[in-house]
Amino acid sequence: MVEKISAETPANVTVLDQTTLQQSPGTNLDDRLREVPGFSLFRRSSSLVAHPTTQGISLRGIGSSGASRTLVFWDGIPANDPFGGWVYWTQFVPDEIGRAEISRGASTSIFGDRAMSGAIGLFSRQPEKLHLLAEYQFGNLDTHDLSAGFSHAWSRLAISGAARAFTTDGYYIVPAAIRGAADRPASVRFVTSDVRIDRYTSFGNLFFKTSVLAEERQNGTVLTHNSTGLGTVSMRYVREFTSDSLSLVGFHTREGFHSTFSSVTADRNTDRLTFTQTVPSEAVGGAALWQHHASRWNLLGGADVYRVEGASTDHLVPPGLRVGGGTQLQHGVFGQADATFGPLRLFAGARHSFAGQGNQFLSPNGGFVIGGKRLRARGSVYRSFRAPTLNELYREFRAGNATTRANPALLPETLWGAEAGFDFTGETGTLRVTAYRNALNGLITNVTLSSTPAAIVRQRANAAAALSRGLEAEFRRRLRNFTGEWKYLYVESRYVTGFRVAQIPKHQGTAQLTYQRPGTLVSLGLRSYAYQFDDDLNVFRLPGYASAQFVIRQHVARALSAEVTLENAFDRRFYTAFTPTPNIGAPRLWRVGLRWDGRLR
Repeated sequence: MVEKISAETPANVTVLDQTTLQQSPGTNLDDRLREVPGFSLFRRSSSLVAHPTTQGISLRGIGSSGASRTLVFWDGIPANDPFGGWVYWTQFVPDEIGRAEISRGASTSIFGDRAMSGAIGLFSRQPEKLHLLAEYQFGNLDTHDLSAGFSHAWSRLAISGAARAFTTDGYYIVPAAIRGAADRPASVRFVTSDVRIDRYTSFGNLFFKTSVLAEERQNGTVLTHNSTGLGTVSMRYVREFTSDSLSLVGFHTREGFHSTFSSVTADRNTDRLTFTQTVPSEAVGGAALWQHHASRWNLLGGADVYRVEGASTDHLVPPGLRVGGGTQLQHGVFGQADATFGPLRLFAGARHSFAGQGNQFLSPNGGFVIGGKRLRARGSVYRSFRAPTLNELYREFRAGNATTRANPALLPETLWGAEAGFDFTGETGTLRVTAYRNALNGLITNVTLSSTPAAIVRQRANAAAALSRGLEAEFRRRLRNFTGEWKYLYVESRYVTGFRVAQIPKHQGTAQLTYQRPGTLVSLGLRSYAYQFDDDLNVFRLPGYASAQFVIRQHVARALSAEVTLENAFDRRFYTAFTPTPNIGAPRLWRVGLRWDGRLR
C-alpha cells in the first residue's frame, strides 16, 4: 500500500538496500534478513528445509507458533499465506529484491491484522532498459540454483520479471547418533516466477503483477513430504495530484497445500503413516489509500478488506476422515496525521478493524520525532492485534512425535506497546538505539496437554498474558573500503506465570565486516544466539550457538562476476527443536557460481 514504510511511521525502521542484501550469503531471502536481530522463523528454522507451516516471522522476541506476527508486503501486496499466515520465502528471487524495509512495532495505523510486531516491505528492483540478470550456482549437497531476470523500460511502459529454479538433496535434521532407517535428508526443490507490467499515463500509474510458486519438500523421514502450488494476481493504481495522492490495490491468491504425517518408532527404524492432509485455500482483498501533503502537516486515510476461505481435509490411517475449515472476513478503516513544529514532528492515528468471528478492535497510536539531520529522538505508543488464522482454528498437524491440535475457540491476540530511541547519523557512521515494552494478552501458543518420551500432545490456546521488554542497537561505520556493522537485541519475554515465552533467546546479535572496491566484494559475518526454550513449560532447552558466513564476489568481465558463498563456515552443530527427538540445523553450506547483472547491448 505504501512505497516507503519509513516515511509513514516514527518506528525503528531498518532499510536493507540491494547491495546490503547481496552481501549476505543466505540461500533464500529469510536467511539474508537474519542480519536484523529479532528476525527469526519458528524454531530457528530456515526455509531451506523447514516445513512451510513453520515459516512465520517473529520480530522483537514476540515469538511465533508458525503463524507470522509480522505482515509482509511485496510491492505493496500482502505475501503472507492466506490460510496460515506463514510466508513462502521460496517465492522471492533474492537478487531481484531492490530494497527491504523492516519496521519493528505497530506504530502506524496503516497496517492491521498480522502486523502486531511490525511489517516488512519488499520492493522489486526498478525496471531498466534492456537489463538482464542471469545466475547459476552449484554447491554441496548436490545443490543447483538457476535464476534469471529481465526488464525493459520505455517512456510510458515498463516490463520486468524474474524466475528461479532450485534443487538440493538437503541434510539430515536428526543427529547421526540417533539416526535410523526411517530417516532421510530434508530437501526441497522449487520453481518460482513473477512478471510485472507498469503503465505510466497522465491519469495515473498502473501496475499488473502475477507470481507463481511450485515447491516440493522431503521432511526428514521416508513417509513425510509436502508440496505447494501458489499463485497471485494483483493490480495497483496510483494517481498523483499537486498535494494529494490516491492508491488503489486489489489482489487474488489461490493455493493448494498437501502434506503427509507419520509416527516414528523410538529406534527410528520404522516410519508409520498417520494421515495425509490436503488444504486448498484462496484469498481476495483490496485497499484504498488517500494522502494529502502540506508544508507543515500530512494526512492520510483509507480502508481495506480481506476475505480468506480454506479447508483442511485429513485422511487418517487407520481409515478415517477429519475435516475442518471455514471463511474469515476482515475489513477496517484507518487514519493518520502528522504535524511539524520546528524540529518536532508529532504523529497520531487510529484504526478500527472488524477482525472476523464478531471481533472488533480499535488500534490507536501516537508518536514523535524531534531533532535534525545528525541526531534525532523518537518514540511511540500503540495498540495492535492479531486474529487467529484458519490454520490455528481448524488444522491439526504433527512434527516428529509431537501432535498439535487445532482450537476453533481461539480469540485474537492483543498488544499494548511503547518504544523510545534515538538515531545518530555521521559522515561515516550511524548509531540507532531503541528500548521497548510490549504487554501481550491472549498470546496464541502451543500448550502442552501431555508429554511422554514417546509422544507429546499440544493444543493451540490463548495463553496467559506476557510481558516483553528489550533493547535493540545498530551501529555502522565506514572507513575507506571497509564497512563494519554491529547489531544487537536483548529481550526479556515472560508469561505472568514466570515461564519464558518459547522460541525467544535473551540475547542475539550480528557482526559483519565488508571490504568493497570497484569489481571486488569480500564480506565476513557472524551471527550469535543465546539459549531458548522449545516449549511452553520450559522443559526443552535449545543451547545457544554462533555461526560464521562468508561471501566473495569478483568482477570478471563487463557485467560478469564470479561468486563464492559459505554458510555456517565452521560447521557448527546447533539444535532447532525437540519433538521430542532433537532436530539440528544446517551444516556447512558452500556454493560457487557465475552472475551476469547488466545491460544488454
